[in-house]
Amino acid sequence: MTYFVTGATGFIGRHLVANLLKRKGTIYCLVRKGSSDKFEQLRESLGADDKRLVAVSGDLAKPRLGVSPAMLKTLSGKVQHFFHLAALYDLSADAESQHVANMDGTRHAMELAEAVKAGCFHHTSSIAAAGLYPGVFREDMFDEAEELDNPYFRTKHDSEGLVRKEYPRPWRIYRPGIVIGNSANGEMDKIDGPYYFFRLIKKLRQALPPWVPTVGLEGGRLNLVPVDWVAAAMDHIAHKTGLDGHCFHLTDPAPRRIGEVLNIFARAGHAPQMTMRLDARMFAFIPQGIRAALSSLPPIRRFTNVVLRDFGIPREVMKFINYPTRFDCRETERALKGSRIKLPKLEDYAWRIWDYWERHLDPDLFVDHSLSGKVKNRVVVVTGGSSGIGKAVALKIAAAGAKVVICARGEEELAVAKKEIEAAGGTCFTYIVDLSDMGSCDAFVKQVVADHGGVDVLVNNAGRSIRRSIALSFDRFHDFERTMQLNYFGALRLIMGFLPVMSEKRRGHIINISSIGVLTNAPRFSAYVASKAALDAFSRCAQAEYSDLGIHFTTINMPLVKTPMIAPTKMYDHVPTLSPDEAADLVVEAIVERPVRIATRLGIFASILYALAPRMYEIIMNSAFRLFPDSAAAKGMAGRAELEQPTNEQIAVAALMRGVHW
Repeated sequence: MTYFVTGATGFIGRHLVANLLKRKGTIYCLVRKGSSDKFEQLRESLGADDKRLVAVSGDLAKPRLGVSPAMLKTLSGKVQHFFHLAALYDLSADAESQHVANMDGTRHAMELAEAVKAGCFHHTSSIAAAGLYPGVFREDMFDEAEELDNPYFRTKHDSEGLVRKEYPRPWRIYRPGIVIGNSANGEMDKIDGPYYFFRLIKKLRQALPPWVPTVGLEGGRLNLVPVDWVAAAMDHIAHKTGLDGHCFHLTDPAPRRIGEVLNIFARAGHAPQMTMRLDARMFAFIPQGIRAALSSLPPIRRFTNVVLRDFGIPREVMKFINYPTRFDCRETERALKGSRIKLPKLEDYAWRIWDYWERHLDPDLFVDHSLSGKVKNRVVVVTGGSSGIGKAVALKIAAAGAKVVICARGEEELAVAKKEIEAAGGTCFTYIVDLSDMGSCDAFVKQVVADHGGVDVLVNNAGRSIRRSIALSFDRFHDFERTMQLNYFGALRLIMGFLPVMSEKRRGHIINISSIGVLTNAPRFSAYVASKAALDAFSRCAQAEYSDLGIHFTTINMPLVKTPMIAPTKMYDHVPTLSPDEAADLVVEAIVERPVRIATRLGIFASILYALAPRMYEIIMNSAFRLFPDSAAAKGMAGRAELEQPTNEQIAVAALMRGVHW
């Protein structure tokens, strides 16, 4: 038996070749210039020698695939099965490229097959040949295809038409569904189909616990089939007699809707599932003209582009959310009857698909996630950099090659921090600044701009925390003034000072260390949380004004960290907290990823719960308020702090709600 295969190094092609190698005979594979190494890797991976797997130089764009006369003579009259799989599959590719690969490539493959008098021409088409046919598309249907506006749909349909109408010898046509990874090991060669939504699923997993219900869209049915099943089915059907002139849908007879598919992969990725799914068709009542007009508005178009870009979803994919076509595959089922080739259930191998994507295809794997890639030779200002979180951040950033600028009130502490940073090989500049004094802030900004030409990253870390109930604050209005002065006005003064230079350079990153208390509405921290909430609100407004100028704002809702700031509350000695080094890792993440917000899942869940059920949340927090008393320091009894021993109940609640200020 002799075979000829185009697209042998492609995704389906190499799986088909692996099946053909289980049979006797020689397999000739079309190899274009520049793909020789890829073909050699395929041959090596399959354990085949150059006698069983033979490379044939050629090109889809050339007549008879550019095969030499000598090779034509060698192949003439010997090829029993000619498999044409080479094609361009890219919904976003331009029409000309699609035409050359899919139309001209098929025509040239037919010319070669006819020239060598191949026994049967096996053409790999696609369910795309049906276009957007509304209803069930049978295997004997072709001309009924509708809405073939997309170049890929059009070229796959027309190339199949070439085989049907112009090829004079026996032929068989295969229309695979959306081909995904190998059901045995998850192997896949590129992101396609449901893979486009994996990044969204991963972001949900990072933001929420897997048990939190979410709301999503329901759409049309996705006909997913694993590549190993497609290759095995093609191999079996190709060798079965009496099937020439037939078309075979290599599809799932019971495809799932897109919402079901995403939930299966969400379970595989340990992410929250869409408990409530809204049918995307419900928006069909809006006239097409109005929808088109709305989608063309600059703000909506820009917002859509940003969201799709962040999730890595091509705009073209969204057009098929309500995919209307289902595929009858009775011819295929009859051909496979008795072969033991069964379509595996998606639930049984989805975890392998997810695992392979996360290990090999996740776009984040190919992004420079190193801190040095973001800060090397850049000027990074860290306020409160002489101790605690600020010092830990400064050490990490300096080690990555940044020019670190730290400021604080204490000259001695700054000197110690500078010495430690430089001893580790970093570069550090220190400035004595009182951030609660606006004049000191202005002088600091002016000096830094003069010394370093501006700032690339500003980390507003310095802050003041006060844990005192409102009932004990009636005569302490200065608590609110002091926290606002440092936590809000001081940070704001620096932002307003450095923003003009950032705007001029059209780049910059401002990171504000906020608190989980802003999300949880922590009782006893009204002064502190209010000041942090003010800075959060300013950042949300500012990022809307500067997002198109290359300036990013990130808010970190930091959980409880064991620093000198919380030392007066002795109860915190017995509850779980982050170390300054762990907190610094969150700042590093902010610098590298540049997200709008970094928060713990508990903080996000608390904010969602408050938005959905504020009265219930109020009761929960009031109960916690009564459980955790004011500290001795807050009561003006600092000398009796040793009496503050937490109860087992307090420790249990603090451990359950790790990182929350009580």
